[in-house]
Amino acid sequence: MNSLRLFYIIFFQFYFFFSFCQDSSALNSEFTVVIDAGHGGKDPGNTGNGFIEKDIALKISLSLGRLLENNGVNVIYTRKKDVFVDLFKRANIANQSDAQLFISIHCDSHTSQAYGAGTFVLGLHANQRNFEIAKKENSVIFFEDNYENTYEGFDPNNPESVIGLTLMQEEYLDQSIIAASYIQNSFVERLRRKNRNVKQAGFIVLKYTYMPSVLVETGFLTNKNEGLYLNSKKGQTEMANAISLAVLKYKNDFFKNLSTSSIINKDLNKDLSYRVQIAASNKLLDLKPYNFNGLKSVEVVKEGSVYKYLYGKHKTLKDANESLIIAKKYGFKTSFIITYQNNRVLSVN
Repeated sequence: MNSLRLFYIIFFQFYFFFSFCQDSSALNSEFTVVIDAGHGGKDPGNTGNGFIEKDIALKISLSLGRLLENNGVNVIYTRKKDVFVDLFKRANIANQSDAQLFISIHCDSHTSQAYGAGTFVLGLHANQRNFEIAKKENSVIFFEDNYENTYEGFDPNNPESVIGLTLMQEEYLDQSIIAASYIQNSFVERLRRKNRNVKQAGFIVLKYTYMPSVLVETGFLTNKNEGLYLNSKKGQTEMANAISLAVLKYKNDFFKNLSTSSIINKDLNKDLSYRVQIAASNKLLDLKPYNFNGLKSVEVVKEGSVYKYLYGKHKTLKDANESLIIAKKYGFKTSFIITYQNNRVLSVN
C-alpha cells in the first residue's frame, strides 16, 4: 500500500467518525484511545481454572490507560470498575469521544490447552475457531434488556448473522489491521508470547465503532500456566506495557502526520451536490435492490480500494436529509450526508 493511498484512507476515516460528533467545527488534535475492558458486572466472561476474565481485563485496561496517559494520550474508558455495560453503549462512548482508536481487552478460553495472545479486527470468520471466539464474546448481548431490537435480530449462534456486521466497518479495515499488527508484534517480540496472529471475526462491539478498532485476546485462562500469568500483577503489567508501546508506535507513525490544513478545498460550483452514503466496502456489490434491503437507485464510486455506495443526488441539504430519512427506514441506520463534487467525496456533513 503506497503512502498516498494510506494518507487518503486515514483522512477519510477521520472525516467519517468526525461527522458523528456534536461539535463539527474542527478536527480533534488530541490523540484519543478508548479502552474497553471486556465483560463486567453480571457478566463474568470466561472462568477457566477459577480465574475471572472480567477482573483480569479490567486490571490490564486500567494499567494500559495509565501508561498511555503518562505518554500524552487522552484515554477514555468504557468502564473503570466492575459494572456491566451494553455492547452498543461501549461503541457509543467511543464514537462520542472523537477517538482515533478503540481497543477491547479480553481473555480467551478453549477445551484444549491452547495458549498465546491474539488480536482481531472485524470481518468474516475464516474458520470455525474464529467464529467460536466471536460467538463467545457476542453472547454478552443475552445479558442486555431488549437485545432483539437493539441489535436488529442479530443471533450470535448463527454464522450468517455475522455477514451483516461487516459492511460498515470495512471503511476502517486497513487502519484496524495496522493497529492490530503493531499490538500482535509487540506481544511476540517483547514478551515472546506464542503468535496467534491477526485474525478477522464478527464482533458486535467492533461493528458499531466509527474508527479503527481492535479486540485483543490476551491469553487463555483455560491454560493453567497462562491463566496464572494473566492473573498476576507481573503478567498484567507486561501485557499492558506491550499494548501501550504498540499504540504509541501507531500514534507516532500515523496520527502526527494528519493536519487540519489537509482539508480539501470546498469551493462551490455547479457540479456540487449532496448525497447519502449508505455503506462502504472493499468489495464491489451488484447494484440490485436486493443487495441493499430493497433500496433502489443506489450508485457506487470508488476511492482507492474502497467502494462507496451512494443514494440520492440533491442541490440542497434539506432535500438530502429527506433521502437520509428514507435510507435509514431501509435499515441503513449509520447513513450520513456527504458533499460530492466532480465525482469525488469532498466532505462529510
